[in-house]
Amino acid sequence: MKDIEIARQVKLEKITNITERLKIPEEYLEQYGKYKAKISIDYLEKLKDKKDGKLILVTAINPTPLGEGKTTTAIGLSDGLNKIGKNSVLALREPSLGPVFGIKGGATGGGYSQVAPMEDINLHFTGDIHAMTTANNLLSAIVDNHIFQGNELQIEKVTWKRCVDLNDRALRKVEIGLSGEKGLVPREDGFDITVASEIMAILCLAKDITDLKRRLGNIVVGYNKDGKEVTCRDLKADGSLAVILKDALNPNIVQTLEHNPAIIHGGPFANIAHGCNSIIATKMARKLGDYVVTEAGFGADLGAEKFLNIKCRNMETSPDAVVIVATMKALKYHGGATKDEASNKNVEALKVGIHNLLKHIENIKGFGLNAVVAINKYENDFQEEIDILEQYMQKENVEYSLLENWAKGGAGAVDLADKVVKLCDKPHTFKNTYELDDDTKTKIEKVAKTIYGAEGVEYTEEAEKQIENIGDIKLPICIAKTQYSLSDDPKNLLCDKPFKITVNSVEFKSGAEFIVVKTGKIMTMPGLPKVPAAESIDLDENSNVIGIF
Repeated sequence: MKDIEIARQVKLEKITNITERLKIPEEYLEQYGKYKAKISIDYLEKLKDKKDGKLILVTAINPTPLGEGKTTTAIGLSDGLNKIGKNSVLALREPSLGPVFGIKGGATGGGYSQVAPMEDINLHFTGDIHAMTTANNLLSAIVDNHIFQGNELQIEKVTWKRCVDLNDRALRKVEIGLSGEKGLVPREDGFDITVASEIMAILCLAKDITDLKRRLGNIVVGYNKDGKEVTCRDLKADGSLAVILKDALNPNIVQTLEHNPAIIHGGPFANIAHGCNSIIATKMARKLGDYVVTEAGFGADLGAEKFLNIKCRNMETSPDAVVIVATMKALKYHGGATKDEASNKNVEALKVGIHNLLKHIENIKGFGLNAVVAINKYENDFQEEIDILEQYMQKENVEYSLLENWAKGGAGAVDLADKVVKLCDKPHTFKNTYELDDDTKTKIEKVAKTIYGAEGVEYTEEAEKQIENIGDIKLPICIAKTQYSLSDDPKNLLCDKPFKITVNSVEFKSGAEFIVVKTGKIMTMPGLPKVPAAESIDLDENSNVIGIF
């Protein structure tokens, strides 16, 4: 049965039933129909003296075309924790329309571990991402209008791009201002996907509306003829952008198929942005639940690294436990098996592929954190291969759990829930990969060598100049890298030979307050695959959405 069909079989509770169990006063809620609501950030002030719940980060090995089920695991784990009597709240990212109509077809979990209403969440939801798109493009319009109206700020180079929440490679580079109107200056521009926009990062890292407006004002849109930065505040646009985003700043609450609370808010990509839901949503969840399950995008080399080095610095906290998700098929794929071969017994490929998992375990331990491995179980998994995995985990002194929550919901994640509760009580000493006082190159090289396992870093001439211009800024770095490999080459799955990371460009995002480092052939505007998911998405005869999976 398809995910969307499973979701439709479940009768959802009114969202007010969910919020009543969390004791959220009605005055702090704004409902979007029966099953969705926003929680006012003002409620955080009321909860400031309440003890924070335990924070559990769900991450994974490097993703494969076979799918590892990280979001499904996070949902199942939260349901499993509630199943064993714990008060657990889920905190996830909002899906982007780009992947929904591109390659993924949806990002709300799978089987009996889903958040709902899944069609709404996967599509327009409460309009947050639309608001970010509008804010981003209003700033672009104001920049070009300022130049058209006389260019008082003497803007000579525009660096701010437009955005749209779709995969559209044709928009990566465009020419604008071609209508021939007097005073209109044609120039080269480009589009990012909305979830790669600095606006998304700003909203997800902002602590409140005041912090949001401050960060928006700090956005650099370009440079004047003297090479001086021109900001959003210089253009007097920060107020308008804050107005557009004021409702989007409030986190959204929905439910799992087992009627447990799920806060879903913000959605930066992890390969081209920092890959975590909003700080406000995570803080809200920790005040409402004794356990909070959250995730970071893609593998632990991307989302988890940024969660720990960027988001945790902004929240001044760290996870109490980490879950690393994998499947037996994916491990064999990382060991050189093809997609078809990965479904068959292949002990040698498994032994090679396990090293991808071991590297991610090593990285989590390197942060001073405790981890458990979650294996999404398939019917055709082989016991001999599971036994081999168990031997490796024993050597690493890491527990693992076989998950069946796709088919059984929270009941299929009870074993993982029990192990996570015990793990949360184990002592740990969190430490970052780099210090904020390190220079930019040192930060990059520490992440490349420690997290990716690279032997070094190479810089293009352009990147060298950009690093020199930026200077030593005491802020985190956000490395844009392929998700498929520990290296910057998506085809280098084994990473069994020495490799270097190539840095192509470096840019200071003064609103997000981190330095973006682009490596390999990473793009901030993805393209559609040969057969996009959009070809399968439709309405049936009763106007129900079909094809989102």
